[in-house]
Amino acid sequence: MKKNTGVIICSLIAVVAVVFASFSFLEHRGSLSEMETELSSDTNSVQNTESEDVTLPEEAAMFTPHATENTDPEKFGLQTEIYSGNTKIDRYSLSGFYFGTENNYSALDGIITFRGNNFRDSAVFGTAKLENKAFEDTWQVETGSLPSGSGYPEWTGSGWTGQPLIVKWDKETRQHMNMFEEKKAKEELVEVIYATMSGTIYFIDLEDGKFTRDSLSLGYTFKGAGALDPRGYPIMYVGAGDYNPSGDSPKMFIINLLDCSVMKEYNGSDDIAHRTWGAFDSSPLVCASTDTLVYPCENGLIYTIRLNSNFDKEAGTLTINPEEPIKLKVSTARSNATTYWYGFETSAVIYGEYMYIADNGGYLYCINMTTLEVIWMQDVIDDTNCSPVLEKEGDKVYIYISTSLHWTQVNGRGDIPVFKIDAETGEIVWQQNFNCSTVPDTSGGVQGTIALGKNDCTDLIYVPLAHFPNQYRGGIAALRKDTGEQVWYYDGTNYTWSSPVVVTGEDGASVVINADVSGELVMLDAKTGELIRKITPGSLIEASPAIYNDMLVLGLRNQKIKGIKLS
Repeated sequence: MKKNTGVIICSLIAVVAVVFASFSFLEHRGSLSEMETELSSDTNSVQNTESEDVTLPEEAAMFTPHATENTDPEKFGLQTEIYSGNTKIDRYSLSGFYFGTENNYSALDGIITFRGNNFRDSAVFGTAKLENKAFEDTWQVETGSLPSGSGYPEWTGSGWTGQPLIVKWDKETRQHMNMFEEKKAKEELVEVIYATMSGTIYFIDLEDGKFTRDSLSLGYTFKGAGALDPRGYPIMYVGAGDYNPSGDSPKMFIINLLDCSVMKEYNGSDDIAHRTWGAFDSSPLVCASTDTLVYPCENGLIYTIRLNSNFDKEAGTLTINPEEPIKLKVSTARSNATTYWYGFETSAVIYGEYMYIADNGGYLYCINMTTLEVIWMQDVIDDTNCSPVLEKEGDKVYIYISTSLHWTQVNGRGDIPVFKIDAETGEIVWQQNFNCSTVPDTSGGVQGTIALGKNDCTDLIYVPLAHFPNQYRGGIAALRKDTGEQVWYYDGTNYTWSSPVVVTGEDGASVVINADVSGELVMLDAKTGELIRKITPGSLIEASPAIYNDMLVLGLRNQKIKGIKLS
């Protein structure tokens, strides 16, 4: 994120190996059986030696990502290295690594990672009536600020990407948490967990805006949303977006949400990395079947960490015993430390055993997570800060993605592309360009993540634009999914870094909700772009909202978290 404002055909052998791996996620509740990895000095490889049994859906075996002539990684000068800790290894194998091909990532009710799940396709959970299609400013929490470790005056409130996490804990788990007694006693509790740029994580009752427990101050600014464990384990994973005020490198934290203690932390300043900048703006994912955390970093490494976690809900005990991180190190012919940077700020998509992620150097990667092999690459031209979004259309799988205007700008202007990409081959289905501006420290283009139309607007996607068509302007473009043709454009008051959300009311009509840096929150007709409602809950909104039923939660740079009811 810019500073302070904020192939190989998949072999049948691999498929057969995965078929003997493990996973029916929604039935997974208890601790996983112990799984071991070992480092062999003879073969210099890390391999998984035990895993649970799994039955994969038939479509998983049929989905076989592979490179074409246009997407062959050799074409882009790809070089990869794999490390176990700081030891370079020749091969890596993790049997059983698998995410669903349906949208069933979490066993919890709520929004537990950036854009909700491993498809990154929605920050909305539940239903809203939307009878009046109106906003009701309901509650407010004051937050704080933190001096910047990069020489800027301070980080304040919530910024990019800044999405809250919202989760409904079961009552049994809550009894073991360090919540206030009146919150433990509630029959139902939905908790907002908000990591902010003030270095503090806030815990809030969604219903009334009151604190559920004491806040947790870690002294590092948090730009990314972090994530909760999808198995229902009371664990939060969150990474810092800058050096702390003392000049210590950014870190990633694994937090025990029973008592809010830090169980493990990892430094982003990694000896083997191409780049010294080690911020963790990405929102991670957890593979339940292998008990593995996947966390990309701006230092150019993708970390996978076997957690060896165990949660006993009845006893109220939680333990982890992480193994040495496995690190995938990636570089290309144009990667360097000054332009087309190494590093990952986007939040990854994972479908089956394949991860899709874009880097600061302008490439989108498809990676087989059982071997850490890059299957295909696509040149997306410029620095990517928005996250890819995955959607299934019949028997096809697609990625929607765009970029910031950074490396390709000339005298502060240039075209940014919006892509629809075939997830199996990496080939571009269509490309739509927008001629944007960019200014120092506030990139133009697409910083927020694209929203998918669903229900009555299933033929559209919604693209948030910054510094378009000119500096300090922006809005939302609705594009057809099949052709990329623009259907409508809403011209906002100022540029937007926030990610739009699509909400469908009980009448079946959908609205698009988006915020911009002028502090405006707008509700638009999803089909036409007509402005329905507009409020100004506060100044300078960069963060992205999350919605649980009829409550929207959004953090502001002016040190407030707002709870806004949709009515």
